[in-house]
Amino acid sequence: MPRALRVSAAAFALFLVTACNSASTGGSTSTSVRGVTADTIKVGGIVSMTTASGYSKKDTDLGARARYDRANAEGGVNGRKIEYLGAEDDGQDPARNLAAARKLVQQDKVFAVSPMSSVTFAGADFLDTQKVPTVGWGTLPSFCGPAHLYGFNGCLVPTPGGTLNQTWPEGLAAVLGGARGKSVALIAGDNDAGKFGIRTFTQGFKAAGFQVAYAKAVVPATSMPSDWSAYTKEILRSGPGGRAPDAVVSVMQTPYNIGLFTSLKRSGYKGVISDPTDYDPGLLAKDATKQALDGVHVLLQFQPFEADTPAMRRFKDDIKKASGGTEVPLSMHMLTGYMSADLFLSIAAKAGKDLTVESFQKAADGFSDTGTLVGDRALPKGKKESFGCGALVRLKNGRYEVAVPFTCYPPIPFG
Repeated sequence: MPRALRVSAAAFALFLVTACNSASTGGSTSTSVRGVTADTIKVGGIVSMTTASGYSKKDTDLGARARYDRANAEGGVNGRKIEYLGAEDDGQDPARNLAAARKLVQQDKVFAVSPMSSVTFAGADFLDTQKVPTVGWGTLPSFCGPAHLYGFNGCLVPTPGGTLNQTWPEGLAAVLGGARGKSVALIAGDNDAGKFGIRTFTQGFKAAGFQVAYAKAVVPATSMPSDWSAYTKEILRSGPGGRAPDAVVSVMQTPYNIGLFTSLKRSGYKGVISDPTDYDPGLLAKDATKQALDGVHVLLQFQPFEADTPAMRRFKDDIKKASGGTEVPLSMHMLTGYMSADLFLSIAAKAGKDLTVESFQKAADGFSDTGTLVGDRALPKGKKESFGCGALVRLKNGRYEVAVPFTCYPPIPFG
């Protein structure tokens, strides 16, 4: 072949490759971006689907899938459909959490991890170093600062220079007709999380005007007490003049709350009881559990399922569609997955057609919207504080009812 012809052939081949690449990306360079093609965005999740205690957050995966399904039905994100791989089960094990993160990035080649919901986040440094946008429940310090990690309702772990969410103190003040002259007892497990919780909530309730009569992280964290009478007696004598406090606030998980609340009621306590975990219709299946939780005010940091708002109706409809058209009991974990997916989708949409990690990060910096199931969202604010919104629901006669409507409260400085 003559040299001139060879050059022309090579140039033509190069033209074809360039043209194909341009056609597949609409002129963008996104074909070189991990997990992004001309038509799809690959996303995975990490969730504690199984645990040694039997506790499960598996509904988180259904919630995320429901939100991604709706996004795809509406045409995707800037023309790309979400290829959701489902959630890896970390079993609440740090080693498995890191292994799940590595698998999603190195083997599955995902663009993002959303949702991430577990009590452990050993994979946080790896995901941030690998520049993987990750959205989950910001109950862990890892969601408060690292560039690529986002809490769907902000950072829920106060840090120096950060703020405290006042939903719980202000909500209980509303229940009691005001905080002035009212006393509260705070109790938590004897572990780092419990001690930190006591510290932060003591500050928050005092700032709201309560007298904090009792604040201790004394309950064994590794073995649930069989006899709660010692704790109950101390709490019931902690109020002004040795009387019972007006409210008892537990910063513990469900099995502990059942024991404590049962003991308080058997001792004749008539004040307000509250906790942040027991909003789950599944808990009402057992009579003993239902009786223990009857009258308890549960803190939520999202709109209650009982709220009749357009956003909540849409959430319920999406969950029903993702469940094959059948009604399923709603849980807070469903909403965790749903809103993790929702924040990822909202930022990705703002990033535009040329989706890269850099464009996603640029879109996140300064992102804001209003009227969501977790209130008004804003970044980078959410890297240091929660979005400050919540509600209280009360279990009454076997059904949850809204005690304090979903409201956004001004945060206070954490110190």
